[in-house]
Amino acid sequence: MPKYVIRSGDRDAFIAGLRELTDFLIVNPGVIVPRNPSFAVFVDAADASIRQEVANCVAAPLGVPADDLGEGYFGARRSFGPIAYSVVAIPPEDQQ
Repeated sequence: MPKYVIRSGDRDAFIAGLRELTDFLIVNPGVIVPRNPSFAVFVDAADASIRQEVANCVAAPLGVPADDLGEGYFGARRSFGPIAYSVVAIPPEDQQ
């Protein structure tokens, strides 16, 4: 069994979806947009040191470190205008 799981999606499909959304919003100015939208990648690991290590690894390309959020959670966030891209490392349910 792996020591951690990164819940990620299809990168190309994600980028294509963002472009499609951008194009749609440009040609439909009447569409209301969210005030503070966000996207998150989640990391699951039973061991806190592994959670922190993997959160830092996933956050590194964003240019931000993962912070200890307390109670076994680690997170990093980078904002692009009003849009946030986050990494959150989550302890197992029995440790929450």
